[in-house]
Amino acid sequence: MSNMHPTMLDPARRHDALQSALDLIDQGFTLIDGDLRMVAWNQAFLRLLGFPSHLAFIGAPFETFIRFNAERGDYGPGDPAVQTQTRVDAARSFEAHDFERIRPDGTVLRVRGFPVPAHGFVTLYSDITEQRAAEQKILGHAAALEHRVAERTTELRRSEAQMRLITDSIPALIAYVDAGRTYRYINKGYQLWFGLDPATPEKVSAKEFLGPETYAGIRPHVMRALAGEAVTFEYQVNTVGGQRLHARTTLIPDFGDGSTPLGCYELTFDITEQKQAQAMLVQAQKMEALGQLTGGLAHDFNNILTVILGNLKALAELRPADDTVSEHIVPAMEAANRGADLIKGLMSFSRKQALESHAVEVGALVQSVGRLVRRSLPESLRLDVQAGNSPVWAWTDPGQLQNSLLNLILNARDASQGHGVVSLRVAVEQLEDMAARSLGMEAGPCVCIDVQDSGCGMSPQTMARAFEPFFTTKQPGIGTGLGLAMVYGFVKQTRGAISISSEVGVGTCVRVRLPVHEINHDAAAVAQLPAPTATVHQGLALLVEDDADVRTVVRRALLALGYSVLEAETGTEAMTILDQTPHIELVLTDVVMPGGVDGHAVARHALHHCGVERVALMSGYAPEHLRSSDLPILSKPFSQEQLARWLATVAR
Repeated sequence: MSNMHPTMLDPARRHDALQSALDLIDQGFTLIDGDLRMVAWNQAFLRLLGFPSHLAFIGAPFETFIRFNAERGDYGPGDPAVQTQTRVDAARSFEAHDFERIRPDGTVLRVRGFPVPAHGFVTLYSDITEQRAAEQKILGHAAALEHRVAERTTELRRSEAQMRLITDSIPALIAYVDAGRTYRYINKGYQLWFGLDPATPEKVSAKEFLGPETYAGIRPHVMRALAGEAVTFEYQVNTVGGQRLHARTTLIPDFGDGSTPLGCYELTFDITEQKQAQAMLVQAQKMEALGQLTGGLAHDFNNILTVILGNLKALAELRPADDTVSEHIVPAMEAANRGADLIKGLMSFSRKQALESHAVEVGALVQSVGRLVRRSLPESLRLDVQAGNSPVWAWTDPGQLQNSLLNLILNARDASQGHGVVSLRVAVEQLEDMAARSLGMEAGPCVCIDVQDSGCGMSPQTMARAFEPFFTTKQPGIGTGLGLAMVYGFVKQTRGAISISSEVGVGTCVRVRLPVHEINHDAAAVAQLPAPTATVHQGLALLVEDDADVRTVVRRALLALGYSVLEAETGTEAMTILDQTPHIELVLTDVVMPGGVDGHAVARHALHHCGVERVALMSGYAPEHLRSSDLPILSKPFSQEQLARWLATVAR
């Protein structure tokens, strides 16, 4: 902005308009002098603390407000005179303070006080009852503040010193620019962001502190505001401390008493966290929609594959010496199994896979993964494993976690083209409330597993799609594009979070966060599942499955395992059979069925009303609200051997 001879605005006009603007701030404000008398305040102070307006006037003793609170019981039971004197004595110390206070109506206030040398003591009162909506309230208030500042520019009557004191207390950048694009006023925010001196605004050059590229982007908005149009725009800036911030600026023209703009007022907020939250919400919504789509497909495909694999297996067993079995049936079974693996990948992404979670010492698992994967890395690529010095535990599926880390390491190998360093690190991080909310986790300790490479890196566009199923930057025929999608789904299903930081030409770091699990070392061992054994004369089983072809395959497997089998096509039919048939030893039911009676309802009826001791569920895909059960769930498709092993774990 060009330099012109300073023409100071009328201090009286600034003073009055600033008071009017201050009255619009949601945050309460008071300024008292050394004798504890009121110098300045705003309407929010009276409203937030419920004070009548007649108490507030210049020179009013601050003691009257404290006494008013004490007499109406704001400080709880006790002698109001003693309560008043105690707080007045504390106020005379003029010590900075920051505390929260709960009013009788339940409103939670944050009270912050700061001594102001040569002026007295300033106190800010913030309603933090709905803290998550605070930023939106501030932004809404900012718009109102900007509007009122423009309307009341003819009524400014306060001094420059008081105006600076107030504007420096507001968490925003505030400035005034005249018609010649010369700064006439900047608040302390400019000093914090850009290291500028608020005492010499006329020496400030926007082109210098913003940089030529950013300045070129905002200059048209400034010209529109100086032509008489209120404008709001967003952009990115670099601070003097090296931060990259998202900013939102509103410019309000100052018309004075005429129709020609004399300049414009500026109000700028840091919206970096808001932008990050919006981006994460959009990404989460997209991934949730993709998860619902893939989960729905998994249900039908798993039923189809169950029928295909079951019948192919039966055909192969019927004709073991036939050459056509190895020539035609075996390849078909292998292809169907690949299809089953693909569906498992989709279910992993949609967070519907069956996890076998228990307490896992993450450092030991990472060390094991490091030893395992070294054989797959070329000698020109070094693997650096730092598993931490102290044991840290997480409640997770160790097999899925191991597969996820292997996937990430091999991705890092490919991105590095076989050269450089791949680092595998374990650390513990304490998540505060705000950071935890942004990650979709609970606040508290979490274990971080970083997989970092020095490879080609990702562009922002690639990072935005990295977790989508079937998205890949690799050559056709190399990988399915499900690797990162499966890792994403597993981590989310384990109540964790995964994030990517990357720069093209520098490298990529994928960070997996899992909640820390407090381990009972006496119960840390995990029992191994018994191997399947041949079984005969197992008793009577009730098979509940709405798909006739799937029912045929599962019935054949149960018969081979020694069960006599009754069949039901719906949950209602199954309950009728249970009520009329004694001595049923096993109920095996699908989870999702038509007719309003699902597998859980059948299981509960069998357990609690019919005395069946062995009840189990099977599913190609089950929505989240139908998976919350203490009963074991066998995922389709499955072989007869897998069914036998699984039934061995079902308690009698």
